[in-house]
Amino acid sequence: MRSDVIHTLLVANRGEIACRIFRTCRDLGITTVAVYSDADADALHVREADLAVRLPGAAPADTYLRGDLVVAAARAAGADAVHPGYGFLSENAAFAAAVQDAGLVWVGPPVKAIELMASKTRAKELMAGAGVPLLAPVDPATAGPDDLPLLLKAAAGGGGRGMRIVRELGALPGELLAAAAEAASAFGDGEVFAEPYVERGRHVEVQVMADAHDTVWALGTRDCSLQRRHQKVIEEAPAPGLDEALRTRLHEAAVAAARAVGYRGAGTVEFLVSAEGRPYFLEMNTRLQVEHPVTEAVFGLDLVTLQLRVAEGEPLPSPEPPQPSGHAVEARLYAEDPARDWQPQTGALLTLEVPEGPGLRLDTGYTGGDTIGVHYDPMIAKVIAHAPTRTETVRLLARALERARVHGPVTNRDLLVRSLRHPDFAAARLDTGFYDRHLADLTAPGAGDPATAALAATLAEAVRGPEAVRGPEAVRPTRPGGPAPARFGAWRNVPSQPQRKRYRSEPDGTEHEVAYRTPRTGTPEPYETTGTRVLTVTPDRVTLEVDGVTRHFAITAHADRVHVDAADASYTFTALPRFTDPATHTAPGSLLAPMPGTVVRLAEGLAAGVTVEAGQPLIWLEAMKMEHRILAPASGTLTALHAAPGHQVEVGALLAVVQEGPAATPVPVPVPEETA
Repeated sequence: MRSDVIHTLLVANRGEIACRIFRTCRDLGITTVAVYSDADADALHVREADLAVRLPGAAPADTYLRGDLVVAAARAAGADAVHPGYGFLSENAAFAAAVQDAGLVWVGPPVKAIELMASKTRAKELMAGAGVPLLAPVDPATAGPDDLPLLLKAAAGGGGRGMRIVRELGALPGELLAAAAEAASAFGDGEVFAEPYVERGRHVEVQVMADAHDTVWALGTRDCSLQRRHQKVIEEAPAPGLDEALRTRLHEAAVAAARAVGYRGAGTVEFLVSAEGRPYFLEMNTRLQVEHPVTEAVFGLDLVTLQLRVAEGEPLPSPEPPQPSGHAVEARLYAEDPARDWQPQTGALLTLEVPEGPGLRLDTGYTGGDTIGVHYDPMIAKVIAHAPTRTETVRLLARALERARVHGPVTNRDLLVRSLRHPDFAAARLDTGFYDRHLADLTAPGAGDPATAALAATLAEAVRGPEAVRGPEAVRPTRPGGPAPARFGAWRNVPSQPQRKRYRSEPDGTEHEVAYRTPRTGTPEPYETTGTRVLTVTPDRVTLEVDGVTRHFAITAHADRVHVDAADASYTFTALPRFTDPATHTAPGSLLAPMPGTVVRLAEGLAAGVTVEAGQPLIWLEAMKMEHRILAPASGTLTALHAAPGHQVEVGALLAVVQEGPAATPVPVPVPEETA
């Protein structure tokens, strides 16, 4: 019998997961409430909610991590239930207790289950008693050469924060301090533990769903081995290449883990599977996972619906879960540059269009015109594909990503497409070292044709000129032999003189020069380009015949940037001036902020006048939930230092200057403080 009927639900989260939960609530007739920081005042999740409550401030610590403010928001909006989403307060036992103490329904597991699984060290002790397979812990104080490599992990939290791989004993003390400092900063708990690092291990997890009536479902496996910085990039269900005995063992271990803590609701039990096929318990995430859509697709379920029903006291629909069908793969589209140490990117997301069709799903917290800020995770969207076989699913997802139009900050879209088409991925040769081995190849210049794309951009611009004067409705397509469009203003057609346009390809920086001329037919045509014939030109679409093959290009211009989307690739160009502006040059050796962020620490003893070595970490920036090191560009003397801990800096800000020359006594490698 139902004990708590939910009429109005507050989602204590933001972005994609809030939008996803709201979608289910609309289907169930539940009123939705959003909370938002000042940075998220116009965010998609706020626009989609029925009601919204402001959390003053921008930083997560002042807003989404303030449980007291979230509970107060629920009361103010008249909510009778709270869903935590993932991240932020989703695995915070004190917050779950506060929600219930306020008389609200908590759409999550029991407080005791969260507490028991909150610490990875305590969770491992509990799992050992439940017969779940574990890696033997290693005491860092007594670790020897035979214990290497070691993996250091934060006892609280996840997402790769406070995690280090140690391959040399001499590096262990420094890495312990660094991991503890990062864990304390991220989770308020500096406890770190060590365990053997399994080379070429696979990250395999089991989705569980449990009710208050002694039913626990194991909803198959997911492989999440493709990770960067210990954070997942591509996930799929079921995990490929596992024999039936191993699948059964994983399912049984996951159910045992859930029963050991009296679990209710949706949760995930994560395992590391060695190259020999031995599973080891990693942790239990007491919340909904980012990658839950692949399980939903394979089992034909809505996990959020099940969460809500369980929270209302209802039993699961049957003692056994439904039978799975087909294969599903999810790719996380991030605003980041994989070729530059995965640096997160910010700015206006001008266009976000992903193809629709059978088997495709888009979960996102953004639409075209939104802004990707510095305060939160750089994930833009999740693109999910589902088909009868793994091969069909991978092909469908790769093509959907390839055809997507994503304009604005640099993204990992090309990396995702190449990853899905990599021979190792196609053959299901998966492990957590995939990007360590293949990143250089996956981010190398592609086999596309940027020169032809730059030509298409130039031709479109050539007919776009009158638009600013007459408006877009006045620009007519031009075709060979057709009438020339009307021209106004100071523009003059001089067919004997070719025009030249220079572009810089983003983000690799390659420059392209395009020569064209506009004859009296009015249709601009390439100059000094053989094998290419212009078929049609409009300001936003160009069709060319290239070596006998007709190719279409969609053109979108934003200020000095032009986005060109072709059938097989997308390109971003920055229009360059005819002459270089000397004022844009910076002094040699300048260290510029690669992104907006906060200076969290400096190398010990760093000050103007000290000597440094090439490649030495000097400054640490924190942005979008990750730390980034600023390295010395050369050996020499630090002649200027403009950064200090706590400083907020914008992209391109001058942080320091290193004058190249012989380095005498370099600045020592920093020892992070616990409060960093």
